Amino acid sequence: MMNTASDDRSAPKVGFIGLGAMGAPMARHLHARGLLTAVATRTQDKADAFAAGLGVRAARSADNFADCDVVALCVPLDFDVLENVTALAAVLKRGAIVIDHSTVAVDTARRAAAMLAVHDIGFLDAPVSGGVEGARNGKLSVMVGGNADVLERARPVLDSYAARISHMGATGAGQATKAINQVLVAGINEAVCEGLALGEKLGLDAERLLPTLMAGAAGNWFLDKRGATMLRDEFAPGFKCGHMLKDLRIVQGMARDAGIRSHTIDQAAADYAELVERGHGESDTSALITLKRG
Repeated sequence: MMNTASDDRSAPKVGFIGLGAMGAPMARHLHARGLLTAVATRTQDKADAFAAGLGVRAARSADNFADCDVVALCVPLDFDVLENVTALAAVLKRGAIVIDHSTVAVDTARRAAAMLAVHDIGFLDAPVSGGVEGARNGKLSVMVGGNADVLERARPVLDSYAARISHMGATGAGQATKAINQVLVAGINEAVCEGLALGEKLGLDAERLLPTLMAGAAGNWFLDKRGATMLRDEFAPGFKCGHMLKDLRIVQGMARDAGIRSHTIDQAAADYAELVERGHGESDTSALITLKRG
């Protein structure tokens, strides 16, 4: 018989808001640990079906999270984060914790933390990296900003779906780290898609090319997970082009404020804006190869 966290009376009761490609598997990992109490997402029917499948509560308002010790968010936009935090601040008990796994601006994280602090509710900005595969396998990298004591109390939740939990500093440091992550991801995407488009034009055999590249210094996660599919014009997300564009626009603002050269960021933002304009907003970021082919 599987021993779950529900056997421990001190285990936190956890709510999860946002059941998209990343959020749904993260919530399932919480359920597997016996921690999940309530779920919500933008579409009520989706939340109802998800909750029924796991035997947990489908929330219809913030009030349905009032008994939770921890509520995790994984939502698309800064507005969504602040809207949920405003509602949760009014109902959660003192000492509860809100963990935000969304990718938003540093200032949004700081605003959310301040709103909750008035009610003695903890907050962690904890964006994740690892893609849908990492979420499904419970192997995400979680980059956390906030109070170290709050993080320690939240670890049983994060451990459910994390391969690595890194405390990066005070509130906002998690989002700052995710911004750097997205610069590297965007740059790698640019290089991989451009390189593979060139490989196609030169007539190279993909079945030989991909493992050869992966065996050397060019090997990387994106090439490994998306190389074969993009060459077959399969762009099921994954991570959506529209979401990458949103993230890159956040990063562009940070880069301007920091005064760095941002050629990679700007080129990637322009490319993903073009992909969205072409109707690829819901496609995986590997659809970038369609631009690189000329």
